[in-house]
Amino acid sequence: MQILLRLLRPHWPVLLLGLILGLVSNAANLAAPLATKRIIDTLGDGGALAGPITLLLALVVTGAVIGLWQWILMGTLAEQVVLDARVSVIQRYFRARLAELTGRPTGELVTRVTADPGLLHQASSSIVGLVNASLAFVATLVLMGTLDLVLLLCTLGAVLVIGAVMAVLLPTISRAQKAAQDAVGELGGELEGTLRAMRTVKASRAETRQEAKIEDDARRAAAHNVRAARRAAWVWTVSWSGVSFAVIAVLGVGAWRADAGLLEVSSLIAFLLYAFQLMGPIGELTQNVTALQSGIAAARRISEVYAMSEETSTPRPTRAIPEAPVLAMRDVTLRYNDSTPPALDRVSLDIAARGHTAIVGPSGAGKTSMFSLILRFLDPQEGTILLHGKRYADLTHAEIRDELAYVEQEAPVVPGTIRENLLLSAPDAGEAELWDVMERVILRDKVESLDRGLDTPISGAELSGGERQRIALARALLRSPSVLLLDEATAQVDALTEAALHRCVRERAETSAVVTIAHRLSTVIDADRIVVLQDGRVRAEGTHESLLGSDELYRGLIEALRIATPAAV
Repeated sequence: MQILLRLLRPHWPVLLLGLILGLVSNAANLAAPLATKRIIDTLGDGGALAGPITLLLALVVTGAVIGLWQWILMGTLAEQVVLDARVSVIQRYFRARLAELTGRPTGELVTRVTADPGLLHQASSSIVGLVNASLAFVATLVLMGTLDLVLLLCTLGAVLVIGAVMAVLLPTISRAQKAAQDAVGELGGELEGTLRAMRTVKASRAETRQEAKIEDDARRAAAHNVRAARRAAWVWTVSWSGVSFAVIAVLGVGAWRADAGLLEVSSLIAFLLYAFQLMGPIGELTQNVTALQSGIAAARRISEVYAMSEETSTPRPTRAIPEAPVLAMRDVTLRYNDSTPPALDRVSLDIAARGHTAIVGPSGAGKTSMFSLILRFLDPQEGTILLHGKRYADLTHAEIRDELAYVEQEAPVVPGTIRENLLLSAPDAGEAELWDVMERVILRDKVESLDRGLDTPISGAELSGGERQRIALARALLRSPSVLLLDEATAQVDALTEAALHRCVRERAETSAVVTIAHRLSTVIDADRIVVLQDGRVRAEGTHESLLGSDELYRGLIEALRIATPAAV
């Protein structure tokens, strides 16, 4: 409810107007049975019917017009609340720490933006509906009491029975809806991951097994939705049937009292009209409470997104260390959990303001963990990381990443055009800069051959893995960062293109720092300095030639990866 009320708070004027319109509409509808009674009484007295009939018609038209206005108003509000919820979840995703996102399936995160806020559509207007329906319900009972107290007591007895049954059934709707949304999230996560790995699935001939697994998730989601639908069906059936039985009972008792002369026929008719009209508030109460239960289930899942820890955004006072390296680690230790050895163990390292540093080591040595710390995707448990002599702890995530550019090994591109991908890191880059960087990564001819050039959608450009990687490198080169981080940017390119890319790296290294996770000979030879990691520690540092002669692990890496020495090339 707190999440739902937070989303509704900016729209309280619209909610208030909707409440007022609902009250006016209900007042017009409540007055209709009394106007009907007046018509019958006038008919019995032989008076003129024009006035009472005109009044009844005016009440009906007024109730319809006001009701239509309120319906449109609250429908628009509902869509705005859904939009606000989706925007707030999207904002949380982009502000959340990376570990909060990578620990959840991507498809499951997507459903919290698409499916969950959709359940707030009816719930957003249900609060106003509950107030209107409650007031209409009470007002109807009061007016029924003015007509006949005995019939009112009969009606109240039926209402209490209906209320008791609904009080038992309604909470189960929220639980069933929450379980259904969780199952849909799991389905989305499993399906998204499988689609990403479809080449592997087909190559492994695992289509049938994966299909069965995802179908099981879909069936589980359907089972929870069916359970929620059954609960809602029971609630509706109990409410409508209860009111119908109450009307029958009122009709029987009222007929007996009218026959005994204890009740006027016109009053009985008016009372029956109110009894039938009572189905409206009860049905509206049922519908709104059901919608509210579904909305609470969705809000509960949205609140889990709000609970994600965010990256820092407020700068703090800092004190620069004079003549410090551009990037430094001091006794840094990183643990992913307490039951495993540290990924990095008391690592100390300086990165000069200019030059190319290559990070090498066997699998699991801590290379990727080091990059995650530099980019502040993770924070160390011990030690200090410095940027321009300022502690990471005193800088915001944005301030740190303003000084960095990063090219992942898989070099992902984002949905959109080639131009949009390039401008992702440098939104103010001009046309000449874009074509210049395309030239530098050997992609200008390819892009110029496309019908729409830089405005070609990535999905329709038929780019190879190496070309996508070059786009990612071009995106990083467009910026002028203090440190360029490359997770083996030449892993998927041919030898000719590789030489051109290394030329770009050498040019950048002349003016700023370049740090590369290296797996290939060309990257190692180009480096001004090589850092050898093993078991989360810095084992050795030096040039390619010096490490070949001094470090056994480095020589083993060279041999295992079939990397030749410069003399052998």
